[in-house]
Amino acid sequence: MKNKISIITVAALMTLSLAGCSEKSDMENKNSGQISKNETALEHAEKHLDSKYVCPMHPQIIKDQEGSCPICGMTLVKVDIDEPVARQKEKKILYWVAPMDPNYQRDKPGKSPMGMDLVPVYDETATDAENDNVKGEGPVVKISPNVIQNLGVRTAVVTKGQLAREIDTVGYVDFDEGKLRHVHMRTEGWIESLRVKSEGERVKKDDVLFKIYSPTLVNAQEEYLQSLNIGNRQLVQASFDRLLALGLTGKQIDSIKKNRKVFQKLDIYAEQDGVIANLNVREGMYVTPMNEVMSIADLSSVWLLAEIFEQQVDWVNSGDTAEVNLSYAPGMKWTGRVEYIYPSLDPKTRTLTVRLIFDNPEEILKPNMYANVRLYGAVKEAVLYLPKEAIIRTAQEQRVITSDGKGRFKTQTVTTGMESGDSIEIISGLNEGEQVVVSGQFLIDSEASLKASLMRMTESAQAKNKISE
Repeated sequence: MKNKISIITVAALMTLSLAGCSEKSDMENKNSGQISKNETALEHAEKHLDSKYVCPMHPQIIKDQEGSCPICGMTLVKVDIDEPVARQKEKKILYWVAPMDPNYQRDKPGKSPMGMDLVPVYDETATDAENDNVKGEGPVVKISPNVIQNLGVRTAVVTKGQLAREIDTVGYVDFDEGKLRHVHMRTEGWIESLRVKSEGERVKKDDVLFKIYSPTLVNAQEEYLQSLNIGNRQLVQASFDRLLALGLTGKQIDSIKKNRKVFQKLDIYAEQDGVIANLNVREGMYVTPMNEVMSIADLSSVWLLAEIFEQQVDWVNSGDTAEVNLSYAPGMKWTGRVEYIYPSLDPKTRTLTVRLIFDNPEEILKPNMYANVRLYGAVKEAVLYLPKEAIIRTAQEQRVITSDGKGRFKTQTVTTGMESGDSIEIISGLNEGEQVVVSGQFLIDSEASLKASLMRMTESAQAKNKISE
């Protein structure tokens, strides 16, 4: 009796153990992706339809199974490239293929050489109304709203309107040479009583700059007095003209005539208000007409010399508006105009110099200051434009990522025109009102390129199979 009870107990335990193993086996099959007894082959295929494994660093490495990249050793990443099966069921079935061997194709359902159920391949050319909402040339990339938010994807609208040619460049402030006065003597002599001691000193018109002793000026004064004593009108006029030619003013000559006295040292006066830009003499120096004694600059207006690139030369015309800001005065802007465009380019930098003129009543703009310059050229009407950051530039083309606003994106090749500040003209490829991605577009473009590669690989395999058949 005791032996009979023991046999029954062992049998019960074995039954429970086998049931547990069976349940564990079903769980392992479910986790490992194998077909369980409770699902059909089509339901199982829907879970793993056209899954590919690619290298994150080398997108040309594409495999049907998990593994590592033969180039860098990184773990391959799973990528799903097809649409949901719910939509695929609406499409026509082209042929049936083995899940583990895409080269094994049949015209009807059946078993693969490995004993697995064949899965259907649908006609991708079937009409899809949702696809028609996204204009573009490349494959559609679908991204969930959460991923879009995590990637920080931003879009902008293609706008139609005015677009002015803007040139951002740099330049430096210089003296207005129309208001720069150079002081030279018209005869040789010695500098006496120099009133200006250093560059940068401010002077006013008719201030005495220095005194000069010149034997030639002394002799000219004596001849003038002699002509006055003789009373010969022609001699008086000739002597008067000679003193003017030697640099004396009318007041100085009148003083000589009134006092009947020769001045050994004559005062030299400033001819305009300004600051001393250059001072090339010191007390007691001997000077000739060849020597520049000093120069006086009026800073009530200044020049700004800006450099523009060769391809931008035809964008600028005399009279165009210009804006300038300086690093030492943030928030301040000066508005001026293009006064002159120099006729030749710098052979080293391949740039053209443009001269701007600015009023400077408070003398905030000082010579040799570095400035940021923005030039506004001709305005183009009714042009399509978008933010310049949306453009993806390659060696062969320029393209953008378009969006339908529902998480679907496509690549679109475009032809661009002129650039203006942060905007760029679109000549062809887009229409007004379309949305383009301006942030995160490179990630989407990479995904679209990968998807196109996988599609081309699949099409190539299909073509080979048809030829072999």
